[in-house]
Amino acid sequence: MARIAGVDLPNSKRVEVALTHIYGLGQTLARRIVAEAGVSPDTRVHKLTDDEIARLRNIIEKDYKIEGELRTEVSMNIKRLIDIGCYRGFRHRRGLPVRGQRTRTNARTRKGKRKTVAGKKK
Repeated sequence: MARIAGVDLPNSKRVEVALTHIYGLGQTLARRIVAEAGVSPDTRVHKLTDDEIARLRNIIEKDYKIEGELRTEVSMNIKRLIDIGCYRGFRHRRGLPVRGQRTRTNARTRKGKRKTVAGKKK
């Protein structure tokens, strides 16, 4: 089992796909890393040699911000927005959509489960 950046890559998947299990690496970056390391993208993870795993690990650690370091940076960016009191920070603090989506309907992912409000008597 290959372990890169503290993540166990799934053995039965292709290297290109398995690298996307690392937080911060998508398909495009995974393809670029595999090409730079000189590994065939169709190779399954369990068939990688120790040398190939080491090359992949070195490229990822040297050039890319991933996993814990990236998560920390993202959370610090959100915290900075909240601290300076800008509109985006305010939306983060309230748990509402940040990027201008409508909230009259939808927005359930950010707002959570519906809370019924009692009707007003006339």
